[in-house]
Amino acid sequence: MSAITASKPPGACPAGEGNWRFRFWAPDARQVELVLAGQAVPMWAAGDGWFEVETAAVEGARYRYRIDGGNEVPDPASRWQPEGVHGPSALYRGDYTWRHDDWRGRPWREAVVYELHVGACGGYVGVRAQLPRLAALGITAIELMPLAQFPGSRNWGYDGVLPFAPANAYGTPDELKALVDEAHGLGLMVLLDVVYNHFGPDGNYLGSYASSFFRAGSHTPWGEAIDFGQPAVQGYFIANALMWLEEYRFDGLRLDAVHAIEPTAFLHQLRKAVHAALPADRHVHLVLENEHNQASLLRGGFTAQWDDDFHNALHVLLTGEDEGYYGDYAPQAAAHLARVLGEGFAWQGETTPRGRVRGESSADVPPERFVAFAQNHDQIGNRACGERLSVLVTPERLRVAMALTALTPMVPLFFMGEPWAAREPFLFFTDFQAPLDEAVREGRRREFAHFAAFASAEARRTIPDPNAASTFEASRAPWPAGDDALAGAWLAWFGGLLALRARELMPHLDQARPLGGRVIGESAVAAGWQLGGAQWWIELNLGRATLPSALPPGRDLLRTGPMEEGELPPDRLRVRRVGP
Repeated sequence: MSAITASKPPGACPAGEGNWRFRFWAPDARQVELVLAGQAVPMWAAGDGWFEVETAAVEGARYRYRIDGGNEVPDPASRWQPEGVHGPSALYRGDYTWRHDDWRGRPWREAVVYELHVGACGGYVGVRAQLPRLAALGITAIELMPLAQFPGSRNWGYDGVLPFAPANAYGTPDELKALVDEAHGLGLMVLLDVVYNHFGPDGNYLGSYASSFFRAGSHTPWGEAIDFGQPAVQGYFIANALMWLEEYRFDGLRLDAVHAIEPTAFLHQLRKAVHAALPADRHVHLVLENEHNQASLLRGGFTAQWDDDFHNALHVLLTGEDEGYYGDYAPQAAAHLARVLGEGFAWQGETTPRGRVRGESSADVPPERFVAFAQNHDQIGNRACGERLSVLVTPERLRVAMALTALTPMVPLFFMGEPWAAREPFLFFTDFQAPLDEAVREGRRREFAHFAAFASAEARRTIPDPNAASTFEASRAPWPAGDDALAGAWLAWFGGLLALRARELMPHLDQARPLGGRVIGESAVAAGWQLGGAQWWIELNLGRATLPSALPPGRDLLRTGPMEEGELPPDRLRVRRVGP
């Protein structure tokens, strides 16, 4: 078979009695040798570009593959790269003893997601130390930014080149498993962001021995396009997804930029393989990032999609920014937000102001299929200086943003530091060697040349160098000290939002049906949902004038600031329950 199967995965696997089986796809090679602990072992051609061998080895032994007697490369399915992307691979058995072996996950309607960068939180051990406080706050799921082995000691993770190897900069594979195990003991789901649409620019050797892994003449914004029509390629990424879900026991995957994966049929192939391989009683969630707003994928079995429309329309209302992709939302930001609240996506097949036809009809898709956020790694880190909303808007407007995110029937996501209104930036950071370091720095600065604030070369030079260690250090958001009164007040308020969601909203999400969203004034929106026998209403005003309340009579569950009955002042949000 040319496809990788669960019984014959790629890479190195224990084969019993002290032996290990090695499988390597190199269709461009005439011969391949396994170089194990300095000794060359010939591999036999198994057909369809596959080379295999079984031989005695010990855990931790270093190995590479030698192509046609020349270059030696790491295993593209390496489970452990202790010396980085250019070093040898290491044998890893994965014999971790799980303490919470009966964990089966949680239903998606219970998800309140906290996205974090493992390196900025102190590695696997550092994240594990934060888990009890996150659980006590009301977070029910953590989402780790990508872990695939990347070049150097710091990276967002989207430059990974060895997707089976957890980044050695953050700790060992067993420490990652201990993090997941600890989270499960606290009732937390753990989701992992995976990147299947591209490889990073440094350390990917596949093109030198498996050129058909990529589509000739086809490119993505990140490099050569991967050929998902190849059975071996399909199997490679399916095996990777199953490794994270089975061996590391992640509760789900966030699939990065699936609009760059072609053909789309691979996504359904992946979804079916995951559900076929895992027990029926496990809750496993597959969440998409998809600029194409393909609601059909959500009807077709995927759990949810990150809803950029929610963020973009809300951000324009909060900040007034209208450059870049915010230009698609600025002319009618309130109407876009109202449509998101009432129907899921703002763009459902229309042509945007920038001339793109985007989206599919989503009005029939349940609200919990959409992940709502006012901030995430992209929306903060892709700003030139990485500013958070806590720096860009007033506390009153920030409360509106956080409350709206927490209290719609969509699934809320919050970014690292957001619960205490952290003010540290989250910048774009890398650790590339010359000359790639300069190319990335200058490329990053050119991205902002069309923004008014960075029109001059002098202004662009103020944009932090992604490769400087100080850029990474500035992006840490440590848990606030116990005597930080301001952070403590934000944490208490944020915890109250999640408690309200858990008590009043979460138990009824299976029944949530939108009643529609509408514009009620300049930069003001109201929306409602039917929750069984009751209704849930939200109204918010980010305009300049006090408006009459647009909600039907009922019981107010939250007001983000002082307001008179029947009125909605500027920079305020109200949540109301109507009915029993």
